[in-house]
Formats: sequence, structure tokens, C-alpha cells
Amino acid sequence: MTARDIILKPIITEKSMTGVATEKKYTFKVANNATKIQVAKAVEEIFGVKVAKVNTVHVRGHLRRQGRYEGYTPAWKKAYVTLTEDSKTIEFFEGMM
Repeated sequence: MTARDIILKPIITEKSMTGVATEKKYTFKVANNATKIQVAKAVEEIFGVKVAKVNTVHVRGHLRRQGRYEGYTPAWKKAYVTLTEDSKTIEFFEGMM
């Protein structure tokens, strides 16, 4: 898998943006079968930063109803990427704050 196949998209919410401002912690939606090491290498390759640690979470699908029909939204994987102190910030997130 290439780096672009591992990092699917950034997650931009109020909670995730507070981590960017205070701790250099960024949140991404990643491929379900990606490991922490693969995520760290992909972020370093795409954004040119140094990664200190990666935490991953499997997000379960939620039950949704449409009238009498019900089903689940897809499950996905989220990664919290913390950068080192001497690393530069990711420019994409700078315009969001």
C-alpha cells in the first residue's frame, strides 16, 4: 500500500482541532488494515514531519433507520498522530484554526 492508500482523509472537528493547537496531535481516517508503523511512515512521507507516537481506534458503525428499514453505517479506523517537539506543524491544519 502507498502512503495515500493508508491516510484516507483528515478528521476536522472541534475536539480534534484542540489537540492540534495544544499538543501537536492530529487525527486522520486511515485504512482498516493499516498498522501504527505504516500510519507513522505515511504521515512522515506525505507531510514531511517527525512522528512521536500513533494511537489507533476502531470506530464501530452506528445503527441508522430509514422508516422501517434499519442498518449500520460502515465501521472505520481512526488514528491519532502525535508529532515530536522539534517537528514542524502540518500546514493543512493551520488554515482551519
